[in-house]
Amino acid sequence: MNIKKLKENKLIRIISNKYVIILVVFIVWMGFFDENSFINHRELDEEIDKLENANEYYKKQIDADQKIINNLNDPDSLEKYAREEYKMKKDNEDIYIIEYDTIEED
Repeated sequence: MNIKKLKENKLIRIISNKYVIILVVFIVWMGFFDENSFINHRELDEEIDKLENANEYYKKQIDADQKIINNLNDPDSLEKYAREEYKMKKDNEDIYIIEYDTIEED
């Protein structure tokens, strides 16, 4: 094939059109090299998803902690919490802590 026949080919004429070349360069530039590229947007979307998941987790933790705080406003539940979590006792009491060892069989 010589150059004349190559230029007469419809596909080659479309590809060699200056507007098509500019469009292809623009799409490649915007897709990969620009600050607002598709790749950057995908990474930022993933980061947004992670942050939203963390936000939901911390809201649930805040709700759970708020329930505990509300329960601790009652003196009886405050005393129970102190005994269970911090092993506190009254002056005239003795506390015995029983720990169970588990034996694993092979």
